[in-house]
Amino acid sequence: MTWRSRREALRAILSGSRCARPASVYDALSMRIAEDLGFEVGMFGGSVASLAILGDPDIALITLSELAEQMRRMARAAALPVLVDADHGYGNALNVRRTVQELEGAGAAGLTIEDTLLPQPFGEDRPQLISREEGLGKIKASLDARGDPTLVIVGRTAALSISSLGDAIDRARAYEAAGVDALFFTGVKTRAQLEAISAATTLPLLLGGPSDEVCDADYLTARRVRIAVQGHAPIAAATQAVFETLKAVAEGTPPAQLKGLASSDLMDWLTRAALVKQRGASFLGLKR
Repeated sequence: MTWRSRREALRAILSGSRCARPASVYDALSMRIAEDLGFEVGMFGGSVASLAILGDPDIALITLSELAEQMRRMARAAALPVLVDADHGYGNALNVRRTVQELEGAGAAGLTIEDTLLPQPFGEDRPQLISREEGLGKIKASLDARGDPTLVIVGRTAALSISSLGDAIDRARAYEAAGVDALFFTGVKTRAQLEAISAATTLPLLLGGPSDEVCDADYLTARRVRIAVQGHAPIAAATQAVFETLKAVAEGTPPAQLKGLASSDLMDWLTRAALVKQRGASFLGLKR
C-alpha cells in the first residue's frame, strides 16, 4: 500500500456512511497491532506523541522534527492510514506550511490543525484561542502547502470548550469555506451541541473526547460524524504493563514467573520474523 492509497482509504472513511473508532497509535508495534486487529484508521495524538517521545505531559514541548520522524517510523512499520494531531502547526501560518510538508513526506494520511494558542502564554491559567482570522490563515497555509491532493487536511477547533458554541460554528464554517476536507471538534458534551454543529456545516465531522451522551454509534453516524476519538488508552495500558513488569524484576521475581508478557509467537508475528527469515534466506543465503 502506497502513501497515496492510505490517504484514499482515509478519504473513503470520511465519505462513508458510518462512524469509525480509530486506534490510538504511537510507535511501530502499536501500528502493527492496530493493523492486525483490523482497525481502519489510526490516530497519532499530540499527547501520546509527547509521552512516547519525550515522556512529558501534553504542554507543547515536542518539536515538529520529532513528531515527523516518529510518524515516518510508524508509516514504515504498517500500512494503516494515520491521522496526525499536528497541534497548532508549530508556529504561525508559515510554520504550518512546513508542518504539512514534513508530515506529508513522513507518510501521514491526514493531519489536523487547531486554533488553540500554544504553548500556554505567560500568566494565563486557562486555554486560549488564536483569533478567527489567524486560525483561517493557518488553514489556508496548510492547504497551500499540500503537495499530494489526497492528503487529508482537517480544521480543528477547541472553541466549544473555551469560548462558545457560536464561535465554534463560526470558525468551522470559515475553515469549511477555505476548503478543508473535514472538521474536528473537541469538547462536545451534549446532543444539542452536536446537532447545531451538524446543521450549520456540511463536511464530515470528527470528534475528540465526546461525552457519553453523544457516543452512540448510530447517533454519531446520523449526525455525519465519521471519526470519534475516545482517548488514548493503549499507551496508558502499555505504561502500566511496563511499570508492573519492572517493579516485579526490581523486587526479585524470576523471569519465568513474570506475568502478562507477550508470547514468543505474538512477538514473532508482530516483528514479522518469518518474513525476515525468508528474506535472509533469499538475499543472504541463510538457512531457514
